[in-house]
Amino acid sequence: MQKISRRTRVLTGAVAVAALGAGTFGAVSASAGTPDAAARAAVTADAGDKNLTRTTHLTVAAATKAAQAALDAAEKENQRVTVAVVDRNGNTVVTLRGDGAGPQSYESAGKKAYTAVSWNAPTSELAKRLEQAPNLKDIPGTLFLAGGAPVTAKGAPIAGIGVAGAPSGDLDEKFAKAGVAALGH
Repeated sequence: MQKISRRTRVLTGAVAVAALGAGTFGAVSASAGTPDAAARAAVTADAGDKNLTRTTHLTVAAATKAAQAALDAAEKENQRVTVAVVDRNGNTVVTLRGDGAGPQSYESAGKKAYTAVSWNAPTSELAKRLEQAPNLKDIPGTLFLAGGAPVTAKGAPIAGIGVAGAPSGDLDEKFAKAGVAALGH
């Protein structure tokens, strides 16, 4: 077996890379001008595909508006709370921690919001369901205490607002509902 010099291997590799690059560039350039029929068909098929679904989400601006309305409602009653707004998938969109809110309120507000959107019900109602199904409380990320309210569009949950830190869950939920009301839902 004949040994190839290092210089020959490097040059051969460089030529191969250049040829591959030129071929790729030519293919990309050739298709860059107009979309081919397959691409147009894919876009058309996706638009009418019955295997797809659409969801509605609050904008960051709307989530911030709702959180601020809830925080303002709490501050009018001299309550120090944290407000969290999550999207339909339970992802936090915005959290506002009011001045003087307790350290536990941050996590609790997020969990209340997540619980409300997950079951499309105020968390005070869900806490009552624990009597019939006590293992609901074992679902990760949930908190079955009053203070969470769902935001709906066309009857479907699109977000959850959670408030924590007031001396009672009833107050927390009152403030969360003020956030929902600010959205007109």
